[in-house]
Amino acid sequence: MFLGMEWYWWLLIVVALVICIPFKVKFMKWWSKREQEKKKNQTGKWGDEDDRS
Repeated sequence: MFLGMEWYWWLLIVVALVICIPFKVKFMKWWSKREQEKKKNQTGKWGDEDDRS
């Protein structure tokens, strides 16, 4: 027992992290690309009507 939890709980936590981290990295890359596209599309606009940030 480590910190009051059995070994199989630690194994479950490690497996969950191994599965979740690559998805988070992929999502962050996608989100960054999406934000850059939004900024690029906003720079050519006239006036303040599309500046909702």
